[in-house]
Amino acid sequence: DKPKQVKKEMPPLNVNTITVKKEPIPIWKQYTGTTKASSDQEVRARVPGILKKIYFKDGGTVVKGQKIFMIEQDEYIAARDAAKAKKAQDEASLKLANADVARYEPLVKEGLAPRATLEQYQAQQAGLKAAIAGDIAEIKKAQLSLSYTMVRAPISGKASARRVDIGNLVGQGESTLLTTIMSINPLYAYFSPSQNDVRLFEEYRNKEMPDAFIEVKGARETLRLNGFVDFSNNEVDSLTSTISMRATISNPEEKVLPGTFVYVNLFINDKYSFLMIPPEVIFSDQLGTYVYVIDNENKVKRADIKTGYSTKYYVNVESGLIDGDRVIISALVKLKPSRKVNPTDVTSTQGIIAILEKNNLVPKR
Repeated sequence: DKPKQVKKEMPPLNVNTITVKKEPIPIWKQYTGTTKASSDQEVRARVPGILKKIYFKDGGTVVKGQKIFMIEQDEYIAARDAAKAKKAQDEASLKLANADVARYEPLVKEGLAPRATLEQYQAQQAGLKAAIAGDIAEIKKAQLSLSYTMVRAPISGKASARRVDIGNLVGQGESTLLTTIMSINPLYAYFSPSQNDVRLFEEYRNKEMPDAFIEVKGARETLRLNGFVDFSNNEVDSLTSTISMRATISNPEEKVLPGTFVYVNLFINDKYSFLMIPPEVIFSDQLGTYVYVIDNENKVKRADIKTGYSTKYYVNVESGLIDGDRVIISALVKLKPSRKVNPTDVTSTQGIIAILEKNNLVPKR
């Protein structure tokens, strides 16, 4: 008789698991958007003259109040000095008129001089006081025009290339555009949720200015910048049924420029409980959607599930799993129902909350 062949049992497969439970999860919604400068200022010549100096480099960063252009000043200095000289002249005439009035008042009172002469001096006195007031206004006007010859940055930001070269006449008959300055820290990111999304957002949000962040995806890395939502438009776009919203984004290194295509991630709420699992552990076949769990005998078991809301970080399981189920998250291609496994629980490092914390998706209180 041939000896009976003993079927060799496969050794237990080492797998990592997470223990799922229904718990409060931060909910985020992602939209596409475009960035825009938080302030975009045109710098124009406010007085006519020859452009004499440029104090910045094309494309350079400027600070509010910094000198950036100088228009020829000689004419404006002369106008200011002339206004000051006119004031000094009128003040000297007023001094004489005051003396004449002071001299004639007692004489007229005693009947030793005609009143008409006194009234003439008083008229001169009043006229000179008015002239001096006009002189003061002319000095201020001349000083203001002189100040306009030194063109300063109205905001801090990034300047464009100069639009006019030294030696050109500017401001003659028009306010010549000299350059533009964009402030990109903070940076605005505009996006357009559907009106239904906005309605749900307004209903469930738990912050006045909810957290948000943008992602700029590149070939080597994805750049993330944090911010908050501070604006929602007051009308619906009739063509797209969307509502424009804006996130104000911190951009300290000014890496993201206006006009950049970005992904805007909007925080909704973290007060509601969900049973979430990572999307990469979910399988689908003709029978439906399922995951692999471990039964009480440490054997693999298929669990058919129904899913709901999802992002790239998590999927909400509406049915098919209960609190305490151990979902397998590793060695997925080697799994078969009833296979013996040796599980290691990694919920604390690879569970949904751990994933969200690792990706800075748990808003600060």
